[in-house]
Amino acid sequence: MAALCRGRHRWRRTIHFRVFTRNLTGKYDYDLVVIGGGSGGLACSKEAAQLGQRVAVLDYVEPSAKGTKWGLGGTCVNVGCIPKKLMHQAALLGAAVKDAKKYGWQISGTVCHDWPTMAAAVQNHVRSLNWGHRVQLQDKKVKYLNLRGSLMDEHTVKGLSKAGKETILTAKNIVIATGGRPKYPTNIPGAMEHGITSDDIFWLKKSPGKTLVVGSSYVGLECAGFLTGIGLDTTVMVRSIALRGFDQQMAALVTDYMEAYGTKFAWQCAPKRVDRLPSGDLQVTWTDTQTGNEHKDTYNSVLWAVGRAPETKALGLDKLGVKLNKKTGKIVVGADESTSVPNIFAFGDISEGRPELTPTAIKAGKLLARRLAANSTELMNYDNVPTTVFTPLEYACVGLSEEEAEKRHGKDGIEVYHAFYKPLEFTIAERDASQCYIKVICEQGGDQRILGLHFTGPNAGEVTQGFALGFQCGATYSHLLQTVGIHPTCAEEVVKMNITKRSGLDATVTGC
Repeated sequence: MAALCRGRHRWRRTIHFRVFTRNLTGKYDYDLVVIGGGSGGLACSKEAAQLGQRVAVLDYVEPSAKGTKWGLGGTCVNVGCIPKKLMHQAALLGAAVKDAKKYGWQISGTVCHDWPTMAAAVQNHVRSLNWGHRVQLQDKKVKYLNLRGSLMDEHTVKGLSKAGKETILTAKNIVIATGGRPKYPTNIPGAMEHGITSDDIFWLKKSPGKTLVVGSSYVGLECAGFLTGIGLDTTVMVRSIALRGFDQQMAALVTDYMEAYGTKFAWQCAPKRVDRLPSGDLQVTWTDTQTGNEHKDTYNSVLWAVGRAPETKALGLDKLGVKLNKKTGKIVVGADESTSVPNIFAFGDISEGRPELTPTAIKAGKLLARRLAANSTELMNYDNVPTTVFTPLEYACVGLSEEEAEKRHGKDGIEVYHAFYKPLEFTIAERDASQCYIKVICEQGGDQRILGLHFTGPNAGEVTQGFALGFQCGATYSHLLQTVGIHPTCAEEVVKMNITKRSGLDATVTGC
């Protein structure tokens, strides 16, 4: 045994000596090592390899508290954007079936939804994406390592396999793109033991049944929306406001539509505990924060959507002196994604002050790779990033919220053009369109540069993606008026707006 221990110490000394000598000579195993195989990390690694760099990617998925795990591709591919949009589509199809009867389709028998069929199809698609990412890395000569990565110094990464085997890699530059994971509340008994998160919902083999969604972020509202849409009894518990950080007028339209659509809301309520009953159901106890009264109800599932935490704890950043925001746990970075330690970079959800969005991580990763590998000087522009909330009535925006525009320019320094419109598709189906709304926030005076655009309605993301280009070109209200609309579309209503909030006139669109 003593001999074995001496052997281990010799092995460790050899490894550290090899690392030390490589750092002195400047010879590294790789030009770039990326820790994190999500959308951003993969984009960065492939771009660097295309530019002639020797690149390795370390990716390891720690199973969720419920044991859910998945393959290469990160949150977006496995437990985020992709499965979310597909399940949102399932819900939209349910609404379309109801509309179809008004349009003359003869649909006989009871129409119902089968969770296992949908889940299997979504999960199979995600697995195909996992495989596709592995093939792409191989084609682009990026070394993929299914290892949990941590930093030993500014040029050295330790990879740990599931079996506990260590692999040491050295690199000229190290990039951290590990993203984040959903949080559980730590002060609520039974929360982790009995609840699930967005890391689990898309991989359930059977229907979650009657569900309580705790939290009203975009994740919570999107999940509640598609659960309601496929026919499940769904309640959203909101402690304060919905869609914090988004324009609050638009947030109210989204939740108003959801309530009319069938989602229940428990406003100004806070969960107190979760208990499993002998029947297997979950009894949730909560408090009405306005009255102080306590309430109880039973559910089949409790989904926590109370925020996300950055995956920084296991990286060994404290030992290297990588600066973190103590409140959020995120890495403090410069405009060029550099950290406080030379040769170590970070981007995406792991970075302080960055949008938690897949497209920004992908673009930031590519630009970082070009700066490291091709002497580029182009920085990521985080202004005017468009995004969409895939709730039953979709909401998309780009630029400033009305609240933020007022804060920056003053109430008298902005002009808000707005319109309530009715999608043509809603007419025959006799659907309520009272929450279909557009507003464009402009600077007051001059050419009226557009500061923000907000849209609720069908295909909101598709509509807003096009207008987002205008923001990069300095779009003004005059440019909107000069643009010919495509008739009959919802998007054309954006270029027809002429009523300001300030005027007090009725903003309801009538006629073509």
